[in-house]
Amino acid sequence: MRMVRRFAIALLLASGTASITHGQSPQPSAPRTVVVPSGPLRLKGFLWTPQGPGPFPAVLFNHGRSDTPQQHTRKLTITDAAQILGPVFVKHGYAFLYLFRRGEGLSADQGTFIGDLLRREETDKGEEARKHLQFVLMTTDQLDDALAGLSFLKSLSDIDSHRIAVVGHSFGGQLTLFAAERDPTVRAAVTFGASANSWGGSSELRERLLTAVRKIAVPVMFLHAANDYSVAPGQAMADEMARLGKPHILKIYPPVGQSANDGHNFLYTDVPQWEGGVFKFLDENIKR
Repeated sequence: MRMVRRFAIALLLASGTASITHGQSPQPSAPRTVVVPSGPLRLKGFLWTPQGPGPFPAVLFNHGRSDTPQQHTRKLTITDAAQILGPVFVKHGYAFLYLFRRGEGLSADQGTFIGDLLRREETDKGEEARKHLQFVLMTTDQLDDALAGLSFLKSLSDIDSHRIAVVGHSFGGQLTLFAAERDPTVRAAVTFGASANSWGGSSELRERLLTAVRKIAVPVMFLHAANDYSVAPGQAMADEMARLGKPHILKIYPPVGQSANDGHNFLYTDVPQWEGGVFKFLDENIKR
């Protein structure tokens, strides 16, 4: 009887250990740091790839404009922000390139940080001059970096160059639209809070973004939290695509956090809010 009891306890412990081991989710793979040529610059980025031989569908991510070269949001460094997103995308079967544009993050030694250029312009010439310079940089140097990221992804043997999407947040959401306009091989675009903090202050930017969505030939998903700085950009660009009969989705999620800044950064702070919808959209347009 004692032997039977010992055997039963041993079996129970073994079973419990096995179930714990089986229930543990695998640790996400660490990214590799890659070098991305952009003209004379050598930008760096974090690249995640799923397990297996590939080739994989891929996403180029365009980050927002940082507060400083390393501090991306009030609570996150730019490298911490990247580490939040990479494992989410690779979990869904996508290679994911988080490219640090010139002057920021791991590319801080490549070119001048855009925030420094804008502060200098405002000090010398005023607020309107700063807004115009931001527009110019967005459509030249910063866009060149984003397009360099796309070229880099296409050059990799384990990436399916015919199944690439562009995704971006805030300032990077605007770059995402310009990149999708410029590169006809991109299969889809997703923007989080694109132009939410600048739409109302620049007619030049509004018209350029509306021109971009008129020319984009692939499906676009526009996302905002309801308490973003403004949801007008997503609504206006979605309305323009609807008028032209272009495929698109506009999704305005419930408020996140307590402030407009919280709502604007829900990409990083509330992944479960957007994860299902975004990957349904990407899967339908990239993996089919």
